[in-house]
Amino acid sequence: AFVIAFRIPNLFRDLVAEGAANSAVVPVFSAYAAKHTREEFWELANVVLNLLLVITAAITLLGIIFSPLLVRLIAPGFIADPQKLFATIKLNRLIFPYILLISLAAYSTAILNSLKHFSVPAFAPCLLNISIIACVLLFGEGISGLAAGILAGGLLQLLIQLPVLYKKGFRPRPFSRFRHPAALNIGKLMLPRLASSSIYQLNNFIDSIFGSLAAVVGEGGVAVLYFSYRLIQFPLGIFSNALAQAALPTFSTQALEESQERLSLSLSWSLRLTFLVMLPASVGLCALSLPITSAIFGGGRFDADSARLTAGALRFYSIGLCAYGASRILQSGFFALKDTVTPAKAAAANIILNSIFIFPLKIRGIALATSLSGVGSFFMLFFILKNRLRPFPVAEIAASFIRILLASLCMGLVCLFVAGKTGALSRPLQLAAEIFAAGFSYLIFCFILGVREIKEIFAIWRRT
Repeated sequence: AFVIAFRIPNLFRDLVAEGAANSAVVPVFSAYAAKHTREEFWELANVVLNLLLVITAAITLLGIIFSPLLVRLIAPGFIADPQKLFATIKLNRLIFPYILLISLAAYSTAILNSLKHFSVPAFAPCLLNISIIACVLLFGEGISGLAAGILAGGLLQLLIQLPVLYKKGFRPRPFSRFRHPAALNIGKLMLPRLASSSIYQLNNFIDSIFGSLAAVVGEGGVAVLYFSYRLIQFPLGIFSNALAQAALPTFSTQALEESQERLSLSLSWSLRLTFLVMLPASVGLCALSLPITSAIFGGGRFDADSARLTAGALRFYSIGLCAYGASRILQSGFFALKDTVTPAKAAAANIILNSIFIFPLKIRGIALATSLSGVGSFFMLFFILKNRLRPFPVAEIAASFIRILLASLCMGLVCLFVAGKTGALSRPLQLAAEIFAAGFSYLIFCFILGVREIKEIFAIWRRT
């Protein structure tokens, strides 16, 4: 019930708030900050704030009213269980105001990123997790505890950024003005991004619809997909999303230059850095899927069968992990070029793939479909961007990818060899030992195979 209820506000958060902020707001604000005075910049910021308040308030109100319909559309398998359906609707209505809070928090993040301030916005999402844990401990793991945690987390993510915004010079003037030429430009960029986000979120909803069909995938399919995808989101959130978010203002500034060479070099470096982290993460999650799932989630009602099902989905999700991360970088490149149409064309294969794989592979087929559609999206975006940016160092990127992939596969063999060899230790210590062996062996194989990005990172670290 919680997974489905929270997924609905997350749709609108991505459509109106975080997705739109990354693709439309940051490039326009970065360019505006470079060419206009600080007073003009804050005038634009106030206009966008006023528009955001009106839009998100309307969405929140409509979402609360139509929660019963939304839940039935997204989780049709819940209709057969009235108690589960009622709990999902009630929880969804309680947490829908999260959209308004997280939209304002995402707006604040976009403003600060445009001004090249990243530390506080990067920490803010941690407060959601902290507040959920604290409220569940205080009020229990029922509807009240979960709803209080979500709403408190959204509020905290906004409040922590306000002092920094004030220090930068922002003085809000709610509902004072709603028109600005640059705001109109943001709207034009946002419409294709809404289409892209809609397709991405539709893919997630298709996963939820198939996962809710217990007769096809088994009981608890929605939860299995949620837990396994959260593990995939861990390296994505820590590294790829952060790198793409930090790179977007730089990409946007470089896109304004007459020569695109600096933008090509920055994209190449960002992609190679993504491969360096996400390829071994993908192989490691695949090789150690069961130990990771058991150590993190195992216990209580999460029994051995739950761990086995979640590990199976995680294994198939991990196939697309590197493609997910690299696609975020490529999307930032398109957004910097103020092209939000192309990424929207690259995200529409998951529905067909789900229908193909769900029956032979059940819950794992849903994860595999998502991974394959992610890989396809990456290649489409990569080759379109290669033809658009000249020169684009394809050979350098490909050579780096091959070396890092070989090092990652060798590390995977080490993972398989080490797994189960530390039986005398407790489950968390076993996992820690296996991850340490994987990380150490990966560094060794990188040096053996001549992965130069490792040396470049060490050189940067020494200079700082």
